[in-house]
Amino acid sequence: MTTRKQATANAQESIAWGTKIVGGVTPGRTSEHLGLPVLPSVRKAVEELKPDATGIYVAAHQAPAAIEEAIEAEVPLIVAVAEHIPLHDMLRIHSILKTQSASRLVGANSPGIISAVGKCRIGFQPLPCFSAGRVGIIAKSGTLSYEAVASTTRAGLGQSLCVGVGGDILPGTDLTEALSVLENDEDTDAIALIGEIGGKGEIEAAEWIKEYHARTKNPKPIVALIAGVNEARGRIMGHAGAFTLFGEPEAKAKIEALKAAGATMVHHPAKFGDALRERLQGSVGDLERISKRANRVTQQRGLHTAARPSNRSSQSLSKTPGLQQRRNIYLSEDRCFDLLRQESGINAGQYSGKGERRYLAIGIDRSRRSPCIIAAPSTDPDSMQQQVRRFPFDYRAGVKGLEVDRIASHLGVSWSTVESLREVIKGLVSLFYAKEAFLLETKIVERLGGIKIVNANFGFDDAAFRSNKRQEDIQALRDSKSEDPAELEAEKNGIVYIKLEGDGKIGTLVNGAGLAMNTVDALAEAGGRAANFLDTGGKATSETVKKSFEVILQDPRVNVIFVNIFGGLTLGDMIARGVILAFKETAINVPVVVRIRGTNEEEGQKIIAESGLPLFAFDDFDEAAAKAIDLSQG
Repeated sequence: MTTRKQATANAQESIAWGTKIVGGVTPGRTSEHLGLPVLPSVRKAVEELKPDATGIYVAAHQAPAAIEEAIEAEVPLIVAVAEHIPLHDMLRIHSILKTQSASRLVGANSPGIISAVGKCRIGFQPLPCFSAGRVGIIAKSGTLSYEAVASTTRAGLGQSLCVGVGGDILPGTDLTEALSVLENDEDTDAIALIGEIGGKGEIEAAEWIKEYHARTKNPKPIVALIAGVNEARGRIMGHAGAFTLFGEPEAKAKIEALKAAGATMVHHPAKFGDALRERLQGSVGDLERISKRANRVTQQRGLHTAARPSNRSSQSLSKTPGLQQRRNIYLSEDRCFDLLRQESGINAGQYSGKGERRYLAIGIDRSRRSPCIIAAPSTDPDSMQQQVRRFPFDYRAGVKGLEVDRIASHLGVSWSTVESLREVIKGLVSLFYAKEAFLLETKIVERLGGIKIVNANFGFDDAAFRSNKRQEDIQALRDSKSEDPAELEAEKNGIVYIKLEGDGKIGTLVNGAGLAMNTVDALAEAGGRAANFLDTGGKATSETVKKSFEVILQDPRVNVIFVNIFGGLTLGDMIARGVILAFKETAINVPVVVRIRGTNEEEGQKIIAESGLPLFAFDDFDEAAAKAIDLSQG
């Protein structure tokens, strides 16, 4: 723990719940806090207190150093909750993790990990929702996992171990690794899996489930949900990793893969309880039986001892290269050419129409948690699907040792141009590091015995600037004039707002990226249409809620607002006060449907009920959604 205000309150709650916290760390200082020792370094804490795990609650600009310090001290389990950690910092951390076997990382951008059986919480999950039981939960989304917890509690099933994989681009522990842990967990009789758009982790999880069913006589039932079916293509849907890159499977493909593997699919997390009850009824008999170890207070979970699987095959690229994610900064082609010439002296210019173009890029291999060279001998979208290959390399080692001859062979370039290709790759990689790029896409041709770049599309990680104030020169190149004014206004207030295409009339105001995506999906499933995606952010205040109303109401299509909240860090009573504040200070001329669950839900519901305002308040999601849809169609 740390001595910061929020971490202190979190620690007090966790201790009262039963978590065995042994102390904390404040750099360079020895003291006492909450009656527990505070030591000057993680290594000193490990030597004196011998913890099994550490929770890292510091902000994104401090988190990388804290994670690395914990790895160096060989803390077995490291849980990082911060979001917006710069991508290149996480690439470096994953490179370090691959060189050791003492530590496992959960996160970043994770709500944490919690054992309802062992009464151990490392994170900020809403404790009142949890009950000791038999369902293990794995989730990319915090708010969706809280909904699943509440659903399984209401169904009388309870939870065993809940792993917040988190929404980062490169999570320390992925879905498949967490599945392996729950497979061997004696307290877990069934599994709820919550995925979303971004990467191919869910496809890999489906492959694991299929293999698990084949080798296991009585496999544990698995029920799953995927958020982001109605994603705004080319946009970051709240979480750092919630976007579909060129070549990655869309949400529907993930759903079909999980179905085919034998998982039961639900469209809303409130459905997990009933679906799991039904699956358990047919697999383990007595539904009222709590797992025989459910009441034993044990915090020796051993997540860190689970072996990482070997590298898996890479997903081929999609048919739409060059799609731009707004989380990142993209430059015009002319600026890309200028950067190439200035930074690396690479021959770059407009395509003259002569020479066969080939695809060459530097990007991210999410499965291997490393940068990679991406190459295809053609730029035709239809043929690229089958021809593209990835060549991963270690972040700290760079391209040293990378077999450029293999890349050249795959591209089909003349052997006389291999040395030129080597220099181009070295130049691109140098630019990738120097400017903290996310994706450097190019099309190349053979020209006068060498390689020339004739098309370029470069994206840079804006978290480097947002969290650490690095890459100011790249940030200055952002073209805000081409962006939606309402979205920019929301961004200034820490709100992620995306206006959706089409004739949607339901304005959505939601806390948490996963829940916000699923709200859009569930409304569509029920016959409605959302006008927007809106995530208030984990640090939302009443003022943030009011600002969210103002932004949503700028869209003339909106004729009803649906407020859907499940509190973790976001408090239900704070959201309710924000709704009241919006009514007092904003001209709200459309009906508002409000559903508040989670942390301080009773207080929030009471504030809404006693407000005297024309609000439609609900506890059940289906009822709230039905009302919002009815009002939108009226």
